[in-house]
This record gives sequence, C-alpha cells and structure tokens, in this order.
Amino acid sequence: MTYEPKPIDTSSITLSPDLLELTERLAENSHVHWAARRLKEGWTLGPRDDAKKTNPCLAPYDDLPDSEKAYDRTTAMETLKAIVTLGYRIEKVR
Repeated sequence: MTYEPKPIDTSSITLSPDLLELTERLAENSHVHWAARRLKEGWTLGPRDDAKKTNPCLAPYDDLPDSEKAYDRTTAMETLKAIVTLGYRIEKVR
C-alpha cells in the first residue's frame, strides 16, 4: 500500500497580521527546540554529517540562511492555518 498524505486543506485561509507575526515567533521557537534536542543528543555545529553528529544549522535562528528559516516558517504557518480551518480562533491579548 502506498501512503498518500492528505493534509488539511488550508488554501482558502489568509492569516491576519497578528498571526503572521506569530508565525515567525513559532518558527524561531521550533528551531530552538530542534537545536536544543540535537545538542542534548551530542550534536555539534559543523558540515552536515549524521555519522559525526554535526549540522550547520546548530546556530541561532537569526543566523540561519533564509532557506532554513523558510522550512520552520512553513511548518508554523500551516499549523496556524490548520487551527483556523478547524474552527478555532487565536487572539492576541492586548
């Protein structure tokens, strides 16, 4: 049997400016959690090498190339869009 992913259709969702701002914060937070896990597992900064446990992305989020930030942003944005699609509302407390 072939796996056929069927993500929640979020194509009609446009995020508000507040949620777009939240997307960036969540993307950074996701990277920080990933990096903390890797460091705890003994990974270090260096060229990508799974055997040596080195990865060039073990750096602060602001220092990542845009291509790496885009991965985290997409994950965060699709999560927020799915939440909205499922009928939930996220509001910033002022």
